[in-house]
Amino acid sequence: MAFMMFNPSTADEQYDDQTIKRCIGFAKGWGFGSLEVINLFAYRATDPKELKQVNNPVGPDNDSHILEAIERVDRVVLAWGTNGVYQKRNEKVLRLLSGYENLYALELTKASHPKHPLFVRADIAPIHLQVSLSPRVKLIKSVTVF
Repeated sequence: MAFMMFNPSTADEQYDDQTIKRCIGFAKGWGFGSLEVINLFAYRATDPKELKQVNNPVGPDNDSHILEAIERVDRVVLAWGTNGVYQKRNEKVLRLLSGYENLYALELTKASHPKHPLFVRADIAPIHLQVSLSPRVKLIKSVTVF
């Protein structure tokens, strides 16, 4: 399974930050034995403000890496929060993902943004999502769950 969030932090295979620890907890609780993290932006920073100072935070290959990761996993939990609107990156990525059936969120904001793992209850059940491209790009809840 994978979580798709905003941008890579300084967490890595040696050091887990609070977000990664929370994602691991969700994955284990749902019975998954591994976790992959995907990000809207390739630029690595702990503070999103730093990312917004960079000319091309997406990078040249991030979309292809996103699609490769989506193909490798059974479930993808979208979890980029409201920051995903920066450079309309959320809309661009949702267009990429519009044909995939393995998309979930922990919870959606009132504006239909997938909430970040640190801002939801630990016992929350993921909701299945579909991407709507009309009249505007957005996430909509589906009826199935894990």
